[in-house]
Amino acid sequence: MKPELFARLILFLLLATAVIVGVLGVAPSLGLQALGLQIPGAQAHSIELHARMPENGGWSENTLSAEVGKPLTLRLTSDDVLHSFAIGQSDKAPLDLHPGEWTETTLRFDKPGRYTYYCTRWCGRNHWRMRGTIIVTGSETTAIDAASADSTPAAQAKPLYLRLGLDPDAPHEAEHVPASAPSAQAGAALAVRLPAWSLERQTYLESSPAGLWQRLRDEQSLKDLSAAQLWDAVAYLWSRQTTAEQQAEAAQLYATNCAACHGETGKGDGVMVEGLPRYKAGETHTSPELGQSAGSLESMNGMDGMNNALESDMRLSAPPDFTDPHLLLGASPALLEGKMLRGGMGTGMPYWGPVFTGDQMDALIAYMYGFAIKR
Repeated sequence: MKPELFARLILFLLLATAVIVGVLGVAPSLGLQALGLQIPGAQAHSIELHARMPENGGWSENTLSAEVGKPLTLRLTSDDVLHSFAIGQSDKAPLDLHPGEWTETTLRFDKPGRYTYYCTRWCGRNHWRMRGTIIVTGSETTAIDAASADSTPAAQAKPLYLRLGLDPDAPHEAEHVPASAPSAQAGAALAVRLPAWSLERQTYLESSPAGLWQRLRDEQSLKDLSAAQLWDAVAYLWSRQTTAEQQAEAAQLYATNCAACHGETGKGDGVMVEGLPRYKAGETHTSPELGQSAGSLESMNGMDGMNNALESDMRLSAPPDFTDPHLLLGASPALLEGKMLRGGMGTGMPYWGPVFTGDQMDALIAYMYGFAIKR
């Protein structure tokens, strides 16, 4: 072979290699995986997921699998009405799923665990059943690291309501309520007189507004203050636990996940609970089908072990009226968090632990008090 021809061949091979390496490097950003090209190391994984009303089966897949760091591509559609797809404890916006239309999304998880996917579009009274689980596994090293991280005291700590021994189903009506809406602004003027313990975060978490009012009433240094002034002080102490940004986020979370049942203004008159009976806290009601007290049954709102008997409207009840100060002013943040984490014990309220982050629940709780306390 002539030296000149040999040199040209070498140059051609070098150029071809450079082109191939370049294509492989930019292929993901160009969307070549979506065209069916197999890119080494990418290991694309695609699953079709159909959304249907709960009475028609809900999600076509209740459990999905994924691996840490590897893409999970989902092709989603609705088989009946408008649904959506969202990942719990994620900042990714929900995807609307229109009947007969396909939507594609790719998920990546940076740590192993169980992730909840759910629908945010209220399609009926059994909407809460539209949940599924993504089980994410990782390499042996990743799994060991995750297990080590989960063994920390903070990760293993029980929810506060359990540590305090609170029963979310027990009546908790406030013995004392304000005669008119208290003012946090007026209460701020009393801040210098408030005892140090009342300003602590733990006091807020463990106290109901009515309980804290009574403790302030018993303070000798505050005996000269009227009942209304003390309620102003309580409103101020509650306002310190949130910010305008957190309230804006909570308002959106409430509108998306809560208002359909609890109502836009918290009166418990949402469109999904029209015609349902309303029971007082601690009151039980009997299921005609099972002859059991729904208030005493174990929660069946989970993704695992759902009982079809709960689908009957006779087992559901309308949520309470948050604008009644006797209700919310008698509940501590710890108790309200327990209700969110655990669910409604047969009332139809789902549990929100896998969906909301701790910060989101905290913001929602502070927002809910606004139905009874003027900030």
